[in-house]
Amino acid sequence: MKQRLILLGLLLVLTGRAWASKILIPMDDSQKNHLKAYGIAYWVLKKYDTEIDWLLNYRGGAFMMPQNQAFINEMVIRGVSYEVISDAQSAQIMSEVSAADANMDAVKLQKPPKVAVYSPKTKQPWDDAVTMVMTYAEIPYDVVFDEEVLNGKLPEYDWLHLHHEDFTGQYGKFFHFKDQPWYIAQKQEAESIARKFGYEKVPQLKLAVTEKIRDFVLGGGYLFAMCNATDTYDIALASHNTDIVDSFYDGTPADPNANNKLDFGQTLAFRNFQVYTNPYLVEFSNIDNQPDERGLSEHNDYFTLFQFSAKYDPIPTMLTQNHLNVIKGFMGQTTAFKKNFIKPEVVILAENRAAGEARYLHAPHGRGFFTFYGGHDPEDYRHEIGEEPTDLNLHPNSAGYRLILNNILFPAAKKKKQKT
Repeated sequence: MKQRLILLGLLLVLTGRAWASKILIPMDDSQKNHLKAYGIAYWVLKKYDTEIDWLLNYRGGAFMMPQNQAFINEMVIRGVSYEVISDAQSAQIMSEVSAADANMDAVKLQKPPKVAVYSPKTKQPWDDAVTMVMTYAEIPYDVVFDEEVLNGKLPEYDWLHLHHEDFTGQYGKFFHFKDQPWYIAQKQEAESIARKFGYEKVPQLKLAVTEKIRDFVLGGGYLFAMCNATDTYDIALASHNTDIVDSFYDGTPADPNANNKLDFGQTLAFRNFQVYTNPYLVEFSNIDNQPDERGLSEHNDYFTLFQFSAKYDPIPTMLTQNHLNVIKGFMGQTTAFKKNFIKPEVVILAENRAAGEARYLHAPHGRGFFTFYGGHDPEDYRHEIGEEPTDLNLHPNSAGYRLILNNILFPAAKKKKQKT
């Protein structure tokens, strides 16, 4: 009997089961595929209802979970780097990150968020970074648009992304594409939905949609937006009691006194800005830092992530987890935000100090949160309409795309009381 126990113990040692009880997914430079690692975390939460420790500021924001052969098999299939560690090693890590003098912490990920993407049903001539990276990471999502929003579907979701969208009802100010089939289809879709819900003009429809989305956030939802969905969303809210849209787009002239009627008490992130009512000017307002104002080119355009206290500011810390602190910039219809138009309660997560601009913003709003991220595609500096989508197989360690995925996992975190 004793001999059998010895043999069993030896077998367990040889197979790793005697001491290996945790899986560590490093998120530093040793990780072969950062983007798919987030997908693994989501998959484990969803399929196995297993808690995961997100180790903030430890090895680039590593994930630690119980050992399970199914997890290992899936990581091998997806090409995600992992380490099998012992109970003693995992306890050492937890002791290290919880030390009072260490700017690290552990957050429990408990429930995968149900994700929706706000996007037109008609075919668009541009891709979307968020849907591309979710598809690559194998994170499931639903598509919703104006009808679903106005019919009250948003409370069914935890996390909403605003696709490349113009919430002012000016069709992106893409007047030079007005004869293109995709533009005509987009315009017809918007006008059809406006009529269905009893609105005379598309800007009225879009205002109703922005207000419904704001209600979603106030009620505890998480909103994430990129490119011109960031500033046009706030512009639509600020102009709720005036007309900023020229007759070129909606058949009626803009209010010549519109800028004096903007209501910044309605907005999420921005204040004291001016809108551009010229229908032939592609920009919507002076929020966006323009190329001639930025003084940057592809060769020197970088932004820096702020460092936050993991124990005192866990949310900004989660949103800035990365293996790089300085990230290459990228442009969009809205690229970056002038700091003087950002509300004081909004946290700047990343900036280009030389250009005097913020690239990445976050704040609570009611019971929920929002994050705005400037630019269109983190791995395509100047993405043009009609270009082929970025192949993320070529960018599995993209620091710019990692910021998007931080936001998707954030709602899964068990909320801690702030240490203030």
